[in-house]
Amino acid sequence: MLNKPIGLLDSGVGGLTVLKAVKDRLPNESFVYIGDTKRCPYGNRTKEEIITFTLELVQFLLDQDVKMIVIACNTATAHALEIVRSKVDVPVIGVVGPGSQAAVSTTGTKQIGVLATVSTVESGFYEQSLLDKDKGVQVKSLACPEFVDIVEDNAYESAEARQLVDDKLTGFKTPEMDTVILGCTHFPLLAPFIQEVLGPDVTLIDSGALTSYEVESVLDENKLEADEAKERTIRIFTTGPVAMFRTIVENWLETDQLDIKSIELERLKKTDD
Repeated sequence: MLNKPIGLLDSGVGGLTVLKAVKDRLPNESFVYIGDTKRCPYGNRTKEEIITFTLELVQFLLDQDVKMIVIACNTATAHALEIVRSKVDVPVIGVVGPGSQAAVSTTGTKQIGVLATVSTVESGFYEQSLLDKDKGVQVKSLACPEFVDIVEDNAYESAEARQLVDDKLTGFKTPEMDTVILGCTHFPLLAPFIQEVLGPDVTLIDSGALTSYEVESVLDENKLEADEAKERTIRIFTTGPVAMFRTIVENWLETDQLDIKSIELERLKKTDD
């Protein structure tokens, strides 16, 4: 059990920001990652679709014999986290809780912004999570589905991306807003542009990166840490074409020594089948 991999799932490449943070923090652990690029983005899907897709990815990870599952997607976390937890026997964590806690701990003005997908914003999950931790905070949310698209197109460093962020975020920040949650794991790839538009006085909260601390904590609590003598492996799967996915993976994870494969949607099974 100790040397089994940790499983991560996302609607596409965004969860790679979580994988990078976790693998850097936990150098002895092995990982299996699946990005559902063929059905990305999840943010424009119905709640029922999001739950169904998430359960299919969860079952795929269970079939890879993982010891823990990280839902490295804010939209899937918002709609499916508790459902997944009720259906599986391994620890399952999402990315909303760590980001909310960090935002509440960071803000001095109690004015917090949330940038997320349409579905995450409409769910109110972040706002509720923040208010559960501090009833005095004020939350302003903005749906940015275009950000997901430009990241999935591997254009997140382009002039087009810079202009998109500028157009989308101009006027979003209130005078007192001092903390903004990047409420989609795709968005940290646009963080330099987002920071530039919002200004140096705003602290950006990367929910995915903070999740690495919770992964470490859960491993410790459940005595699941990998053996230091075991060589780690990182296996990556996508439901879409491998070529574009590989380019983003190798650029973001800064390595070309990765096993990346495409998997047909038909192979994915629901956990309740």
